Amino acid sequence: MNLSITGNQLSIDLEWYEQLWAFTLNETMSIPLAHIERVTAEEPQSTWAELRAPGTFLPGIIKAGTYYTRRGKEFWYVTKDKDYLTLELIDEPYNRIILTLDNNQAWIDRINQAKGMN
Repeated sequence: MNLSITGNQLSIDLEWYEQLWAFTLNETMSIPLAHIERVTAEEPQSTWAELRAPGTFLPGIIKAGTYYTRRGKEFWYVTKDKDYLTLELIDEPYNRIILTLDNNQAWIDRINQAKGMN
């Protein structure tokens, strides 16, 4: 997975195998920075009441794809790593995007800086 900021857009580029696990044909998700309401490294809430449609879930290994929760529609691509990057969004198809990245804190700082929050 590769993230990049170009102009006022955050792009999330999924590798072919990530697309496979997430059951998505979208190689790239582009999100206007103005639509990112909050970005954190906090471990996101997850419950048994989530509806996976479509996606993959192997407990303790991977959670990937589209999930419908009490919070709304969410996109998850998390592995057993605990380096979460949670994007809370407005005016987007997903209410939240939850990822695991090795350099999550660096991306939190870059996104907040690009949004002019620092």
